[in-house]
Amino acid sequence: MSLLSTNVSITRYQVLGQLSEPLMDNLTRLLTQNAIVEIDDEDMDQSIGWTSFEDPFTPNFTGSSFVIGSQFIFSFRMDKKAIPSKIVNKRYRQEIKNRLKESGKEFFSRNEKKQVKEDVIRDLSIRIPATPNVFDILWNYEKAILWFFSTQKSANEAFEIFFAKTFKLNLVRRFPYTSALEFLSDSEEDLLNKLTPSHFME
Repeated sequence: MSLLSTNVSITRYQVLGQLSEPLMDNLTRLLTQNAIVEIDDEDMDQSIGWTSFEDPFTPNFTGSSFVIGSQFIFSFRMDKKAIPSKIVNKRYRQEIKNRLKESGKEFFSRNEKKQVKEDVIRDLSIRIPATPNVFDILWNYEKAILWFFSTQKSANEAFEIFFAKTFKLNLVRRFPYTSALEFLSDSEEDLLNKLTPSHFME
Protein backbone atom coordinates (compact mmCIF):
# COMPACT_ATOMS: atom_id res chain seq x y z
CA MET A 1 0.00 0.00 0.00
CA SER A 2 1.24 3.47 -0.84
CA LEU A 3 1.59 6.26 1.70
CA LEU A 4 0.27 8.59 -1.03
CA SER A 5 -3.07 6.75 -1.24
CA THR A 6 -6.27 8.44 -0.13
CA ASN A 7 -6.91 5.71 2.43
CA VAL A 8 -4.02 3.97 4.15
CA SER A 9 -3.48 1.23 6.71
CA ILE A 10 -0.45 1.73 8.93
CA THR A 11 1.47 -0.36 11.43
CA ARG A 12 3.78 1.62 13.70
CA TYR A 13 7.00 0.07 14.97
CA GLN A 14 9.73 0.93 17.44
CA VAL A 15 13.15 0.06 16.00
CA LEU A 16 15.49 -1.47 18.56
CA GLY A 17 19.19 -0.89 17.97
CA GLN A 18 21.21 1.15 15.49
CA LEU A 19 23.14 0.52 12.33
CA SER A 20 26.91 0.78 12.43
CA GLU A 21 28.70 3.81 10.98
CA PRO A 22 29.05 5.08 8.34
CA LEU A 23 25.25 5.01 8.43
CA MET A 24 24.39 5.97 4.87
CA ASP A 25 27.00 3.71 3.30
CA ASN A 26 25.84 0.72 5.31
CA LEU A 27 22.15 1.39 4.72
CA THR A 28 22.69 1.76 0.97
CA ARG A 29 24.72 -1.45 0.89
CA LEU A 30 22.15 -3.47 2.84
CA LEU A 31 19.22 -2.23 0.77
CA THR A 32 21.07 -2.98 -2.47
CA GLN A 33 22.20 -6.44 -1.36
CA ASN A 34 18.66 -7.35 -0.35
CA ALA A 35 16.79 -5.73 -3.23
CA ILE A 36 13.90 -7.59 -4.87
CA VAL A 37 14.91 -10.20 -7.46
CA GLU A 38 12.73 -10.57 -10.53
CA ILE A 39 11.30 -14.08 -10.98
CA ASP A 40 9.05 -13.71 -14.04
CA ASP A 41 11.27 -15.99 -16.14
CA GLU A 42 12.49 -18.13 -13.26
CA ASP A 43 11.35 -21.38 -11.71
CA MET A 44 10.47 -19.66 -8.43
CA ASP A 45 7.09 -19.06 -6.84
CA GLN A 46 8.00 -16.15 -4.54
CA SER A 47 10.48 -13.32 -4.15
CA ILE A 48 10.70 -10.66 -1.45
CA GLY A 49 13.02 -7.70 -1.08
CA TRP A 50 13.49 -3.95 -0.87
CA THR A 51 12.72 -1.62 -3.73
CA SER A 52 12.51 2.09 -4.52
CA PHE A 53 9.59 4.20 -3.34
CA GLU A 54 9.50 6.31 -6.51
CA ASP A 55 9.86 3.37 -8.92
CA PRO A 56 9.11 0.05 -7.20
CA PHE A 57 9.83 -1.92 -10.39
CA THR A 58 13.36 -0.56 -10.74
CA PRO A 59 15.18 -0.84 -7.39
CA ASN A 60 17.71 1.96 -7.07
CA PHE A 61 19.31 3.11 -3.82
CA THR A 62 22.16 5.22 -5.17
CA GLY A 63 22.86 8.79 -4.21
CA SER A 64 20.57 9.04 -1.15
CA SER A 65 17.54 8.57 -3.39
CA PHE A 66 15.66 7.15 -0.38
CA VAL A 67 16.38 10.01 2.03
CA ILE A 68 13.98 12.89 2.73
CA GLY A 69 15.20 15.08 5.57
CA SER A 70 15.64 12.82 8.58
CA GLN A 71 13.41 10.14 7.07
CA PHE A 72 14.31 7.05 5.09
CA ILE A 73 11.63 6.17 2.57
CA PHE A 74 11.65 2.98 0.53
CA SER A 75 9.36 0.00 -0.12
CA PHE A 76 9.00 -3.68 0.64
CA ARG A 77 7.93 -5.79 -2.31
CA MET A 78 6.49 -9.31 -2.33
CA ASP A 79 6.13 -11.05 -5.69
CA LYS A 80 4.14 -14.28 -5.83
CA LYS A 81 3.13 -16.66 -8.58
CA ALA A 82 -0.26 -18.29 -8.21
CA ILE A 83 -1.00 -21.03 -10.72
CA PRO A 84 -4.71 -21.97 -10.78
CA SER A 85 -5.19 -25.65 -9.97
CA LYS A 86 -7.52 -26.09 -12.95
CA ILE A 87 -4.76 -24.98 -15.32
CA VAL A 88 -2.29 -27.36 -13.67
CA ASN A 89 -4.77 -30.22 -13.98
CA LYS A 90 -5.48 -29.43 -17.65
CA ARG A 91 -1.81 -29.26 -18.60
CA TYR A 92 -1.04 -32.35 -16.53
CA ARG A 93 -3.65 -34.46 -18.34
CA GLN A 94 -2.46 -33.23 -21.71
CA GLU A 95 1.16 -34.00 -20.85
CA ILE A 96 0.28 -37.50 -19.60
CA LYS A 97 -1.41 -38.27 -22.93
CA ASN A 98 1.50 -36.90 -24.93
CA ARG A 99 4.15 -38.81 -22.99
CA LEU A 100 2.20 -42.07 -23.06
CA LYS A 101 1.93 -41.75 -26.83
CA GLU A 102 5.64 -40.99 -27.20
CA SER A 103 6.73 -43.80 -24.87
CA GLY A 104 4.31 -46.44 -26.18
CA LYS A 105 3.25 -47.24 -22.62
CA GLU A 106 -0.33 -47.83 -21.53
CA PHE A 107 0.11 -46.21 -18.12
CA PHE A 108 2.66 -44.54 -15.84
CA SER A 109 3.67 -45.48 -12.33
CA ARG A 110 2.87 -43.21 -9.39
CA ASN A 111 6.41 -41.82 -9.36
CA GLU A 112 6.28 -41.16 -13.11
CA LYS A 113 2.98 -39.30 -12.74
CA LYS A 114 4.46 -37.28 -9.90
CA GLN A 115 7.41 -36.33 -12.09
CA VAL A 116 5.09 -35.28 -14.93
CA LYS A 117 3.14 -33.03 -12.56
CA GLU A 118 6.32 -31.46 -11.21
CA ASP A 119 7.50 -30.79 -14.76
CA VAL A 120 4.16 -29.17 -15.63
CA ILE A 121 4.23 -26.92 -12.57
CA ARG A 122 7.84 -25.95 -13.27
CA ASP A 123 7.03 -25.09 -16.88
CA LEU A 124 4.00 -23.04 -15.88
CA SER A 125 5.96 -21.27 -13.15
CA ILE A 126 8.44 -20.02 -15.74
CA ARG A 127 5.70 -18.87 -18.11
CA ILE A 128 3.37 -17.16 -15.61
CA PRO A 129 4.42 -13.68 -14.40
CA ALA A 130 4.53 -12.95 -10.69
CA THR A 131 1.98 -10.67 -9.06
CA PRO A 132 3.77 -7.81 -7.24
CA ASN A 133 2.62 -6.35 -3.92
CA VAL A 134 4.33 -3.16 -2.79
CA PHE A 135 4.22 -1.75 0.75
CA ASP A 136 5.79 1.61 1.55
CA ILE A 137 8.04 2.28 4.53
CA LEU A 138 8.79 5.53 6.34
CA TRP A 139 11.64 5.22 8.86
CA ASN A 140 12.53 8.08 11.20
CA TYR A 141 15.98 6.89 12.15
CA GLU A 142 16.67 9.59 14.74
CA LYS A 143 13.48 8.75 16.69
CA ALA A 144 13.75 5.01 15.98
CA ILE A 145 10.16 4.98 14.71
CA LEU A 146 9.06 3.20 11.55
CA TRP A 147 5.71 3.23 9.75
CA PHE A 148 4.85 0.24 7.57
CA PHE A 149 1.91 0.93 5.29
CA SER A 150 0.00 -2.30 5.77
CA THR A 151 -1.90 -4.18 8.45
CA GLN A 152 -2.09 -7.45 6.52
CA LYS A 153 -0.90 -10.26 8.77
CA SER A 154 1.13 -12.07 6.10
CA ALA A 155 2.73 -8.86 4.81
CA ASN A 156 3.62 -7.59 8.28
CA GLU A 157 5.10 -10.91 9.37
CA ALA A 158 7.19 -11.22 6.20
CA PHE A 159 8.35 -7.61 6.58
CA GLU A 160 9.36 -8.04 10.24
CA ILE A 161 11.40 -11.16 9.48
CA PHE A 162 13.08 -9.65 6.42
CA PHE A 163 13.83 -6.37 8.21
CA ALA A 164 15.55 -8.23 11.07
CA LYS A 165 17.47 -10.40 8.58
CA THR A 166 18.63 -7.40 6.55
CA PHE A 167 19.52 -4.86 9.23
CA LYS A 168 20.05 -7.09 12.29
CA LEU A 169 17.59 -4.81 14.13
CA ASN A 170 14.39 -5.87 15.87
CA LEU A 171 10.96 -4.30 15.52
CA VAL A 172 8.32 -3.89 18.23
CA ARG A 173 4.79 -3.12 17.14
CA ARG A 174 3.45 0.01 18.80
CA PHE A 175 -0.19 0.12 19.87
CA PRO A 176 -1.83 1.54 23.03
CA TYR A 177 -0.71 -1.32 25.27
CA THR A 178 2.96 -1.35 24.24
CA SER A 179 3.06 2.46 24.26
CA ALA A 180 1.69 2.55 27.81
CA LEU A 181 4.35 0.12 29.06
CA GLU A 182 7.02 2.65 28.18
CA PHE A 183 5.78 5.14 30.77
CA LEU A 184 4.44 2.93 33.58
CA SER A 185 6.15 1.80 36.74
CA ASP A 186 6.15 -1.90 37.74
CA SER A 187 3.13 -1.45 40.01
CA GLU A 188 1.23 0.47 37.34
CA GLU A 189 2.10 -2.21 34.79
CA ASP A 190 0.58 -4.84 37.11
CA LEU A 191 -2.62 -2.80 37.27
CA LEU A 192 -2.66 -2.48 33.49
CA ASN A 193 -2.39 -6.24 33.06
CA LYS A 194 -5.42 -6.72 35.33
CA LEU A 195 -7.69 -4.48 33.28
CA THR A 196 -10.53 -6.06 31.33
CA PRO A 197 -12.47 -4.70 28.34
CA SER A 198 -15.52 -2.54 29.00
CA HIS A 199 -18.73 -3.06 27.03
CA PHE A 200 -20.58 0.13 26.14
CA MET A 201 -23.44 -1.55 24.28
CA GLU A 202 -25.68 -4.43 25.17
